[in-house]
Amino acid sequence: MKRACFLLQLKEDLIGEYREAHDVWPQMLAALSEAGFRNYSLFMRPDGLIVGYFGADDPQAALEAIGETEVNARWQQNMARFFTGRSGDLQEGGPEWLEEYFHLP
Repeated sequence: MKRACFLLQLKEDLIGEYREAHDVWPQMLAALSEAGFRNYSLFMRPDGLIVGYFGADDPQAALEAIGETEVNARWQQNMARFFTGRSGDLQEGGPEWLEEYFHLP
């Protein structure tokens, strides 16, 4: 399994509202699993910087697969207003992707 890590930035005035709204729908969880996402975690700094991490056999293929789902389109539409720019849209290259340079198995 390969790992992928990314950064997203929330609008500071919407951090509290984002936390309340980020109750992931069961259909979205199922779609992520079906697309190949594993061990998906999000971490947040107090200023709204989000660090996301997931594993997949092929992270790019997983992103493409989730991007083709209707539930993802609805999720993106509902959540987009919380992020600066397009940073919340994983399929559109919005987040900053981090390069893995060390891993201790």
